[in-house]
Amino acid sequence: MSIEERTVADPTAGPYALTTGPDHALWFTLVHGGRIGRLVPGGEPTSHRLDPDCGPTVITPGPDGALWFTEYRADRIGRITTDGTVTEFALPTPGCGPFGIAAGPDGALWFTETAADRIGRITVDGRVTEFPLPVTGAFPSAITAGDDGGMWFTLNQANAIGRIGMDGEIVLHPLPTEEAAPVGIAAGHDGALWFTEIAAGQIGRITPGGRITEFPLPDRTARPHAVTVDGDGTVWFTEWGGNRVGALTPDGSLTVHDLPTPRSEPHGIAIGPDGALWTALETGALARVTT
Repeated sequence: MSIEERTVADPTAGPYALTTGPDHALWFTLVHGGRIGRLVPGGEPTSHRLDPDCGPTVITPGPDGALWFTEYRADRIGRITTDGTVTEFALPTPGCGPFGIAAGPDGALWFTETAADRIGRITVDGRVTEFPLPVTGAFPSAITAGDDGGMWFTLNQANAIGRIGMDGEIVLHPLPTEEAAPVGIAAGHDGALWFTEIAAGQIGRITPGGRITEFPLPDRTARPHAVTVDGDGTVWFTEWGGNRVGALTPDGSLTVHDLPTPRSEPHGIAIGPDGALWTALETGALARVTT
């Protein structure tokens, strides 16, 4: 296991989430700096300025060859092309706090509204639809496309995993562990979804039929945050409180690895264009993990 850190921003800028773009570069949000960053592995980082207080949070590739991101504090969805052109779309609900975002199977982007108990949908030309959740105070967080044609999301404060179909139908699946506070979610290669339980120190798995399995971490206070799945089916996750990245293999083997810099606050995690695992460290760096 090799972990190398690459400084990409001032320590106060807050690298938060990252993804691989269609241009074979890493794109990342600087949540406190109001910027979108770009890094080609082995190259120099660049960034594109937004409103300094907009709070860019999660970023994902869109179906149109651009990157799409949430502006948590500004209640907007942003779009940035690979040449750096930014377009922003205001959301209809004030104070909705958009957080997670992912492309859906219908050619639109789907996102969560943490403070409004809604799931949103935005077309590539900016038309927004909002779907109310059947619970209040749920704090919907991360969202991802499942293999079953629906969008799956975590309900951090309702302690459940949700699914919304392309017709807007919503189904909720309560978690077995009380007050587990799920955050990150990612699709596996077997049709199931994997998620983190930040308050319980566990990794969870849910099948499309709603069967849930939980995997306790060695350090239950590690506060697992984000999750991704590599080409071999290994589930990788960040331990925000433990300053580690962890891996859960398909055969059930679980290992954790310390990051080189203490208290580096790992958040987002993704497979990079170079095939390595990358994680965003809120203290100003991206870490590259190879096995």
